[in-house]
Amino acid sequence: MATKLKVLLLEPFHSGSHQAWAEGLIKHTRHEISLISHPGSFWRWRVRGSALTMAEKTQEIVNEKGKPDIVLASGMIDLAAWLGFTKRFIGDPPVVLYQHENQLTYPVSSGQSPDNSMKFVNWKNMAIADQIWFNSNFHKESLIEALPEFLKNVPDMSHFHHLEQVIDKMHVVPVGVELSEIASSDSVEKPPLVLWNHRWEYDKNPEAFIASLIKLDEEGIRFNFAVTGENSPEDSEAIKSQFGKLSEFLVSSGYLPRSEYISLLSKTDVVVSSSMHEFFGISIVEALSAGAIPVLPKRLSYPEIVPEQWHDFVFYPNEGMTDRLREVLDDLENWKKNVAGLREAMRRFDWVNVIKFYDDKLEEIFIEDLSEHEVKKRLSKLAD
Repeated sequence: MATKLKVLLLEPFHSGSHQAWAEGLIKHTRHEISLISHPGSFWRWRVRGSALTMAEKTQEIVNEKGKPDIVLASGMIDLAAWLGFTKRFIGDPPVVLYQHENQLTYPVSSGQSPDNSMKFVNWKNMAIADQIWFNSNFHKESLIEALPEFLKNVPDMSHFHHLEQVIDKMHVVPVGVELSEIASSDSVEKPPLVLWNHRWEYDKNPEAFIASLIKLDEEGIRFNFAVTGENSPEDSEAIKSQFGKLSEFLVSSGYLPRSEYISLLSKTDVVVSSSMHEFFGISIVEALSAGAIPVLPKRLSYPEIVPEQWHDFVFYPNEGMTDRLREVLDDLENWKKNVAGLREAMRRFDWVNVIKFYDDKLEEIFIEDLSEHEVKKRLSKLAD
């Protein structure tokens, strides 16, 4: 019989993909989850300061519901500090760290300087957690590759000898995505609708997308397009201004309420990514589930998300986005046939299909930890 655990879920940045992940887990799990969250803003302050404020909330929950069986913490927190603040009242539950992203391999824009203090928080979190979950194998492996150089760059008292132990705690546990509400359509919009559904920030490389559309428009290729994602109203106006005369073909820009976004997905013919950074790709999974033809770079997490049988039809080589988008727009019906079955393949990321993996894995960690505690108790009694 499956165990129902009391899970304490820490989400210091409750917005966007972090919020969707937390809410999806709470909705579908068999376990009892108590969520402690902070608004999704001031991310550096969340990393530096949320440990104390979340510890205060933790004490309230412990007083009301008792000690948790297990802790699941999203990565934008100083986990070691939080454990220090809560040690007098939380007991000793196993702690799982979920890495949505990390600062060691996150690209830095031209106007920014790397912040090593954030990288060290990531490292300490991984060192103290009992397990570390990653949303993709690409994310896990790219971080493993970056860690040796990072750990060597210290004045003395190196942590390098802890690296193997940390790596042994790493597991890939993909993000669950709410896909049951997304309808697919085989119809083709006229002119076709091209979707770019990402944050309007440097790491998503929107300039490359703009350049491609401008070139295709100059060639006389007809299309409408939408630019959606978690952007401020100011960003939305800035987006419109960057497209110039193309703005007359822009059907939507900026953040959309969920119902409107799902409606847009059902009308989308082509979804495009120009990203320099992507640790998973929820928005791409959503668009593919709606039947969109993907135009994606063959890098990052995308080759992991898309099964290999479709790679030749989905991925463009470096600098090849414009050429592939032209090919697709020139022959939409055939390209739809090329990627037939891909939307069904995305269902493996649906929360209804991944939740058992999450639930069983949490239970497994709890039972292993419980067994270790029982062994320690018995050894202690023998010593007495």
